[in-house]
Amino acid sequence: MNAHARPADPRKLIKGATGDWEVVIGMEIHAQVSSNAKLFSGASTAFGGPPNDHVSLVDAAMPGMLPVINKECVAQAVRTGLGLKAQINLRSVFDRKNYFYPDLPQGYQISQYKSPIVGEGEVIVDLSDSETITVGIERLHLEQDAGKSIHDLSPSLSFVDLNRSGVALMEIVSRPDLRSADEARAYVTKLRSILRYLGTCDGDMEKGNLRADVNVSVRKPGEPLGTRCEIKNVNSIRFIGQAVEVEARRQIEILEDGGSIDQETRLFDPNKGETRSMRSKEEAHDYRYFPDPDLLPLVLEPGFVTELEGELPELPDAKKARFIADYGLTPYDASILVAEKETADYFEEAVKAGGVSRNAKLVANWVMGDVAAYANTAGVSISRTPVSAAQVGALVDLISDGTISGKIAKDLLVIVLAESYAGDLRALVEERGLKQVTDTGAIEKVVDEIIAANPDKVAQVLAKPTMLGWFVGQVMKASGGKANPQAVNDILKQKLGV
Repeated sequence: MNAHARPADPRKLIKGATGDWEVVIGMEIHAQVSSNAKLFSGASTAFGGPPNDHVSLVDAAMPGMLPVINKECVAQAVRTGLGLKAQINLRSVFDRKNYFYPDLPQGYQISQYKSPIVGEGEVIVDLSDSETITVGIERLHLEQDAGKSIHDLSPSLSFVDLNRSGVALMEIVSRPDLRSADEARAYVTKLRSILRYLGTCDGDMEKGNLRADVNVSVRKPGEPLGTRCEIKNVNSIRFIGQAVEVEARRQIEILEDGGSIDQETRLFDPNKGETRSMRSKEEAHDYRYFPDPDLLPLVLEPGFVTELEGELPELPDAKKARFIADYGLTPYDASILVAEKETADYFEEAVKAGGVSRNAKLVANWVMGDVAAYANTAGVSISRTPVSAAQVGALVDLISDGTISGKIAKDLLVIVLAESYAGDLRALVEERGLKQVTDTGAIEKVVDEIIAANPDKVAQVLAKPTMLGWFVGQVMKASGGKANPQAVNDILKQKLGV
């Protein structure tokens, strides 16, 4: 897809002093591969641990140590490529990317340059029910992560922790197909969702397991691409959006003042809300790439790729389409539910729990409403709340068969969450006396008492039938919320003649 041919969207243009500007964004996502061992050594990839505890002789670049490729990391890169509908290159080459940095013990990084393991692909990003964009993927290559320099433990020394050194990264490079901060955020959210579904990266940005280099340039609509600046290592989706906005504004101000943009690498400071220069951008030849002499070209058997393809899970787009077709959900509801695989599985289990197929829309409302609200407050995922998917299914059944009202259901859910009640909800309803009153005789008695006590309100309701709601509220209050609201309505209309 030719990004530059995408017509400018007036809604996404940024107003400047000299007219409208279009922001153009491309992304390089560094995703840590989910694997137990590093890319070229058997050292652990576990997060944390004392400094320099997960370091082999290879990671520390001891003389004579040779890298040995980790087959699982290769498989994870291929799975990711397949999930991005991308070309899998059966032959790829590892190169040395030469630069000096204290936490890079070899003095070079093993990466891929001209011959990456994955070629062109795409990600479909939903911006709303009616708007989607296709973001082209240029390549995905495997490379080693560097270690970590620590500067705040001593006033005069820097420390180096090599636990991350040699951990496998997938660098996923997009085309410059994004046109706003919202699009950039939506793209990273979707890409992270795909990686999590595939199980190839956990997407934990707080631990640095997924971070973005954001390339930003601006231009007048219809003009050639402007000079880009790269904002390095942005580690939250919110910060990605903020970085795009402040960098685009900075470039527009420079250009409108008659200046020019220098191609450079910048850092985003979320506390100050600004980007600042880090270094001028080196061109590729400064890295002196050449094929790593210690590693043969990586050649994959077609059968290896076919086997991995056959084992791929259902991905978010396919799951969303199925939820709409099978459960009659709106595209919006389906999008919310499939964003996280755990939530999608929880919803589906709630719909089918106990071998019953129940009202999926009602289940979705409870999952996305009260259960999600509790999960957000508690800071946990929906599947880790005290209410199980089977209990949500049981709750919907109790409402559907008239045992409890929607109001009682909310009270019931509060009990389950507060007490981490894991038992049968029907038994809990009996035990706590929460059953809905459907005995019309009992409801009539309450209605008669309220009518007799409020003659002035009776006169009002006869003049203005919409006042009936006041009576319904009083009856529900008197019954402790247990009267069947429909029965209350019917009896009141009959008694008051409205």
